[in-house]
Amino acid sequence: MEKRNHNKRLAVILIIAIILIALVPLFTLKNAEFGGSDDAGSQMVNEITGTEYEPWFTPVLENALGRELPGEVESLFFCVQTGIGVGIVAFIMGRLVERKKWMQDEERKDPLGSSSSGKQDR
Repeated sequence: MEKRNHNKRLAVILIIAIILIALVPLFTLKNAEFGGSDDAGSQMVNEITGTEYEPWFTPVLENALGRELPGEVESLFFCVQTGIGVGIVAFIMGRLVERKKWMQDEERKDPLGSSSSGKQDR
């Protein structure tokens, strides 16, 4: 029971820390510009090389539509991509946890590792 309370307390502390990391910059840096990494990267290329950055290619959907994607659609694609990634990571973590539980249950049933059925493996 004590371990469960410790885990809950740790989870609450981590959630609060995540929220603070996201919100504190918004309130402490009033006039800051929060630009994207693409803008920062192209500015660095301009500073280092002294020439204007030229993209290597245009996105496939922009070519198909003949114009730039609206920001809402880009956000939607980003959220879908994030959801898929989180689903994959959660699935893998769940499998690892269940495999560990399964292995512990097997050790409890048969601590010596001998076959309980008496049959030989082929």
